[in-house]
Amino acid sequence: MSQLEKKAGLLRRTSSSKKPLKEKVVLMYDEIFAKEDPAKNNSRFWDELFLMKVNLEYLEAKLESLDGDEVMKIKDNINSLFHHCVQALAEEHQIKVVNALQTLCALFRGVHQKNKSASGFDIINMLVGFDKAELRMKDLMESLDSLLCGEGSESLKALCLKLLLCLVTVTDNISQNTILEYVMINSIFEAILQILSDVSTRGQHGYDAVVLLALLVNYRKYESVNPYIVKLSIVDDEPTLDGMGLVVGQALTEYNRQYKDKEEENHGGFFSTLTSMVGSMFIADADEKLSVQTNEAILLALYEAVHLNRNFITVLAQSHPEIDIPTTPITPVPTTPTTPLGTTPLSMDMMNSSELPLDPNLQTSNLLITFLKYSSIVMQDTKDSLSTARLCLIILTCITEDQYADAFLHDDNMNFRVNLHRMPMRHRKKAAERNVPSRPLVCAVLDLMVEFIVTHMMKDFPMDLYMRCVQVIHKLICYQKKCRIRLHYTWRELWSALINLLKFLLSNETVLLAKHNIFHLALLVVNLFNMFITYGDTFLPTSNSYDELYYEIVRMHQIFDNLYCMVLRVSTNAGQWKEPASKVTHSLVNVR
Repeated sequence: MSQLEKKAGLLRRTSSSKKPLKEKVVLMYDEIFAKEDPAKNNSRFWDELFLMKVNLEYLEAKLESLDGDEVMKIKDNINSLFHHCVQALAEEHQIKVVNALQTLCALFRGVHQKNKSASGFDIINMLVGFDKAELRMKDLMESLDSLLCGEGSESLKALCLKLLLCLVTVTDNISQNTILEYVMINSIFEAILQILSDVSTRGQHGYDAVVLLALLVNYRKYESVNPYIVKLSIVDDEPTLDGMGLVVGQALTEYNRQYKDKEEENHGGFFSTLTSMVGSMFIADADEKLSVQTNEAILLALYEAVHLNRNFITVLAQSHPEIDIPTTPITPVPTTPTTPLGTTPLSMDMMNSSELPLDPNLQTSNLLITFLKYSSIVMQDTKDSLSTARLCLIILTCITEDQYADAFLHDDNMNFRVNLHRMPMRHRKKAAERNVPSRPLVCAVLDLMVEFIVTHMMKDFPMDLYMRCVQVIHKLICYQKKCRIRLHYTWRELWSALINLLKFLLSNETVLLAKHNIFHLALLVVNLFNMFITYGDTFLPTSNSYDELYYEIVRMHQIFDNLYCMVLRVSTNAGQWKEPASKVTHSLVNVR
């Protein structure tokens, strides 16, 4: 049967002389789209409708074909369909509940699709009827809440979450989705927490629950009081926070595994042999295009948890054995044909067991390590994932601003082996095979920042990312200075990277100044050197490290001299950069 016939709900091809047969449900939809009340001639119309399998494609296509004025002509029937869908959710007959949920999905999507320019109030009027909206939406949210918290089937709970995700994502900008006001008033926050705290429901619905929560938290977050923000910030229930951490960790681990598999696939076999024979002329380009679809929704959830809830920081540090997730195909939960956000829930058998067997030879991991590995992949190619890399650096900033997180990062008794992904470059050997020593986690964070600084000096300069990167380093050094922590780290790599960054800013002054205030970044870098010179004796591991610092500055003195000449020239001329350049001039006194 052709796609067109399917969409139209035709049951079979017919000769041109006969009328084509349509499914009964399609005929009933046509009655709803006529101006007459469909229940006028058939009092059991709505009961019969929800006993029949939903034809989503037909219903959505029909709604999408109508513009605002046409919808208003049949508004009473659409309002009635919405009302009866909500009523059907309270039925004991599960088939009716499933069909009602799917019909609501089609209604939300279909009406929004054609009326993207319409105001939120018009959409509410078309769907529910403005005078009855508050009552209908209250009933809907209460029904969804009881279905999510009840003893019903798991596929039914999955459908409820899909409906909520569909409702939240129908507009491009979540804050323009006025219907979410009713989701704010009739909160389902506790239902989401219940899913995350329970081992069995978390395994099946945790992913959707976490994504839904992350989206709801972002609704008009700067314009009004969002109850989901308030509630998320005060959650202190350990099983719930652990559950959230496990869901996020599992999603990021899955991404890291897919990337690793692709990387191995790319380097194996004939292609690898051929490139090593021909030379490394094209290898960088081949590797650069290695990409796996990033998961911004889960990253957003991690940001909101770290940013809003101080208790979540402890979840980042919880150790567990590092287990490779098996790549067995996952049987999807039956749901609506179009899954919102294009996401697939993950297999979460691993997180279903609260206690895992500990093998002394097994490498331990935690959510923070998983996130650092994820960031090292995302930060390799910022052309395609600029916003993802920015979000990773914002999360790192939140972590380094937290006292508990800093204490954990610098704890000498908590050492981990973190294999970060490094960008393939022509002038250095691929270092994935390096035997990384077991060190405090702050070393991995500094490695990640150094790696970013070294690999992104390009014409299309990501200034915002560099600023955030240097600020993360600055926060870590401030903590070490304050607590007098002598970290055994290869500081020379950091100093060398920062000096090369200054060299790059000098070499490309004209190009970069047309777009960016490079003096702000230069000031941050010079201030870092000032901290090392002035307070290095309180946090550098040995006097030898101090000698290395002076050696590095003296060896590269030409760069600092050139920087001084450049900022002096700019600060003595009248212009927009006069003030920021003069700040750099003053900050260079120590180094010079």
